[in-house]
Amino acid sequence: MFHKEGQKIILITFFLVSALVLAAQFYISLPWLKIAIQATALVVLILILQFFRNPNRNVIKNFDDILAPVDGKVVVIEEVEETEYFKDRRRQVSIFMSPVNVHVTRYPASGSIKYSKYHPGKYLVAWHPKSSTENERTTVVINTPKFGDILYRQIAGALARRIVNYAEEGQNAQQGEDAGFIKFGSRVDLFLPLDCAVTVKLDQKVVGAKTCIASTISKDDKEELTY
Repeated sequence: MFHKEGQKIILITFFLVSALVLAAQFYISLPWLKIAIQATALVVLILILQFFRNPNRNVIKNFDDILAPVDGKVVVIEEVEETEYFKDRRRQVSIFMSPVNVHVTRYPASGSIKYSKYHPGKYLVAWHPKSSTENERTTVVINTPKFGDILYRQIAGALARRIVNYAEEGQNAQQGEDAGFIKFGSRVDLFLPLDCAVTVKLDQKVVGAKTCIASTISKDDKEELTY
């Protein structure tokens, strides 16, 4: 299953690759060059297909948990001053997506969308400390039943040149549902209340709409509840 944001690119790439493979087959006489061109074209097609893949993930909605909005690796867990919306101290959890990760953005929690804003900006590498405030980005705030207001921010990276954000103020967000897409590399920041229990660690790999990022219940208490 592929994301709708990739349909046009996939079709164009498919036709270009097909044309290149056929042209190499009929017009290039050197066997090694023919194979090299055809193999390279097919690799490009495979890379495009894997980038725009959109795996179906069944989510059991849970008001007590904040789920990962994207696939990737946790690169930041720290207390920071959030200056755009809250203008106070928040717990920041940042997830970096490499080009091989699924790039669908999913709502981390259910609730009502209070704020959604696009910011043009630079294209610093996604792990740069200033990328959160200087890169092209979108900011979305969801009012949730258990956590109050939480904020997530899609941030373009050095390769990303388009952020797609479906969140609109006044809409209801459903945990795990499609919230947008970032094309070709990026990161997503979450800004959460200081009193929530962060359940991930630095360098941990997370799965969008599956991995719990933070909870109203501490990790130790959760483990006790399973016994």
